[in-house]
Amino acid sequence: MGLTLTEKLLKEHLVSGELKAGSEIGIKIDQTLTQDATGTMVYLQFESMGIPSVKTELSVSYVDHNTLQSDYRNMDDHRFLQSAAAKFGLYFSRPGNGICHQIHLERFGIPGKTLLGSDSHTPTGGGLGMISIGAGGLDVAAAMAGAPFYLKTPEVIGVKLSGKLQPMCSAKDIILTILQIESVKGGVGKVYEYFGSGVESLSVPERATITNMGAELGATTSVFPSDAKTKDFLNLQKRGDLWRELSADTDAEYSKIIEINLDEVVPMVAMPHMPDNVKKVSEIAGLPVNQVAIGSCTNSSINDLGIAADILENKTISEKLSLGISPGTKQVVKSSIEAGIFGKLISAGARILESACGACIGMGFSPSSGGVTVRTFNRNFKGRSGTADASVYLVSPETAAATALTGVLTDPRDIKGITKKDYSSFTEIDDNMIIKPLCEKDAENIEIIRGPNIKPCPKADSMADKLEASVLIKTEDNITTDHIMPAGSKILPLRSNIPEISKHVFEALDPEFHNKAKKAGNGVIIGGENYGQGSSREHAALAPMYLGVKAVITKSFARIHKANLINFGIIPFTFSDASSYDKISEGDIIVIENLRENVKNTKKLKAVNKTTGFEFEVEHDMADRQLEVILEGGLLNFTKNRN
Repeated sequence: MGLTLTEKLLKEHLVSGELKAGSEIGIKIDQTLTQDATGTMVYLQFESMGIPSVKTELSVSYVDHNTLQSDYRNMDDHRFLQSAAAKFGLYFSRPGNGICHQIHLERFGIPGKTLLGSDSHTPTGGGLGMISIGAGGLDVAAAMAGAPFYLKTPEVIGVKLSGKLQPMCSAKDIILTILQIESVKGGVGKVYEYFGSGVESLSVPERATITNMGAELGATTSVFPSDAKTKDFLNLQKRGDLWRELSADTDAEYSKIIEINLDEVVPMVAMPHMPDNVKKVSEIAGLPVNQVAIGSCTNSSINDLGIAADILENKTISEKLSLGISPGTKQVVKSSIEAGIFGKLISAGARILESACGACIGMGFSPSSGGVTVRTFNRNFKGRSGTADASVYLVSPETAAATALTGVLTDPRDIKGITKKDYSSFTEIDDNMIIKPLCEKDAENIEIIRGPNIKPCPKADSMADKLEASVLIKTEDNITTDHIMPAGSKILPLRSNIPEISKHVFEALDPEFHNKAKKAGNGVIIGGENYGQGSSREHAALAPMYLGVKAVITKSFARIHKANLINFGIIPFTFSDASSYDKISEGDIIVIENLRENVKNTKKLKAVNKTTGFEFEVEHDMADRQLEVILEGGLLNFTKNRN
């Protein structure tokens, strides 16, 4: 039996374990990336490990999230990040250079390599034939220190593409179609691997749109083969010497195959407030819209902006809405100016926003109260746009531009006479906003710059012999890391200050959560299905740990958040019987006797609701290494104790 591409690349990087579905493996990480919202804590953690420089082949620190400088804090973080990069041997992408995932695709990604990033959309690199995985910042810090990255051997789902996209249909419509089929939790523990004759019709940026939004499936990652189109892209980036042909064996076996005929893909839309709430655009066309946003790490390549510009050429956007454009990178900006794309967009009435994450994470260009905003982004969680009661619809650049023109949600196929052009020949290479690592001797003399908002990373205590803790909150299904630890312009500047950011944990669900947690001392969180989906932000585990949360008991977890809980010494339990969830209330006291001993020796533990007397069973599936990590109080303690 042949191997899938995923199996080949994992085998090539295997450090420990066996490639057997569900068993834990450790893989060598070739490259890492961080962004500024997660990066400050990553480098504080790396520094505390006492290792002088990164041990990866290449690591990059990007600034693309906290670029709204309304006071000193974000720029203080940027100065810290730049000095830490110089000290520890990283490339540094300066503010204004663009969004980490698209820059990495353009300037650093290499087919066949592994990439670990402290951002959940790191799987974008799968469009180049990489194993690119999003993880918590502490996992990335450990990888920078030379440690393997541990994960459960994923199940590999094959996505067989045939045919070719029809006019005014796009890669975004492909991934929205898959989300409609698989749901936001359908990909947990899985890799989506694309193959078939339809693959060769898709450019690398189009493939990257699909792998980027594979994160919304809950997938470990997604991957495309490295073929002639990959070589064309790397040649365009003047990195063609790094190309390597990669594909699955012809007799590879997948655990499941999803077949999609691209001829039949139509414009799709994800409706509020979940990326898998998908319908055909034609089904809800005519919906009045207040705002349109084109860009983000999902859809901000030169051809994404180019098709929007061609739809809007010599026209004016509807007076009922505003249109914002977020170019992915400085390269896209310069190339779009040269190609005349920006001129068309500006003439039509578009507002050109910064090359940054911006509106996607609620950092500017927020919609009006109760507004309807149509975006080419990857997430539409309630409140993520920066406006709590706004409704966010996710679409392709074609649909977004058509909607900007008419003022209502519009099927782009209704706009006649547009032929999609390839603007990639206008690409201009300019790395002047990337600072290269210093030589080791010069790095020794660098002093890391710390502003007053940058505080040390708190560490958890080793696991206690007994758990006795109050239920601080009980949540529903599909709670996201945005619910747990909000983003936006108010919160993001606090990412390097855990005592301050902890005041906002669960703020949208319970404004008193912080005070309740501080009063309780020890806390437990009760959750439903797919708890912790969405962003990789480790602060959704780190801040609760700081507030005394000792365990989270749910029906099921999202992958990255579960790993983050373990990394910070919070035990991730699931109910053995999901009906037990209904018999626990906020304020109840949960007790587990002989905790350390039982966690080490059994997968199922007896728990008691001391308040009601109800006895129930919880379980965990932590591997031996994870047990060692959590018993020691988290990965920071574990790694430091071994260096």
